[in-house]
Amino acid sequence: MNANGSWLRRVDETGVPLLLARVILAATFIYMGSNKVGEPFDFLKQIRLYQMLPETPPIYLNATAIVLPWLEIVAGIALLIGLRFRGAAAAIALMLLVFTPAILIRALHIQADTGSSFFEIVFDCGCGTGPVTIWIKLLGNVGLFVLAFVVLLSRSRRFSLAAWFDRQPSIAVA
Repeated sequence: MNANGSWLRRVDETGVPLLLARVILAATFIYMGSNKVGEPFDFLKQIRLYQMLPETPPIYLNATAIVLPWLEIVAGIALLIGLRFRGAAAAIALMLLVFTPAILIRALHIQADTGSSFFEIVFDCGCGTGPVTIWIKLLGNVGLFVLAFVVLLSRSRRFSLAAWFDRQPSIAVA
């Protein structure tokens, strides 16, 4: 490593990788969350198909169907404006860590039931985008997870409101 730091650190200091990761994640999660907010009953039906939450009491399923889309939207907005974006990226990474294996398990069950090729499995995963080819969805989720880690690991504060709020006013000494 030379005196200027590694090439990876220099690229990170430009703020461009962080900005791209934030914008892609924000656009994706704001879009998916807003699609689900308008149709909570449809989203509730999708959640039930995964059988991850107990049916009784219904508060678990109902609260998830109502809160999760708003969490996606708020996390997306935080990423977009660059305020508390590391916390938002951590929330998104956690959601992806839960939902990606759930989608995979559901797809494997469908494959076992139908005997079809894994690459032909298409269903509405509940992500807010309608029916998708599952292997493509899984690859997309891995890509989103990588972008969330770019946000979490970046040291840059450029192109964000966080950098503006971190500026300390100068104190005049008398």
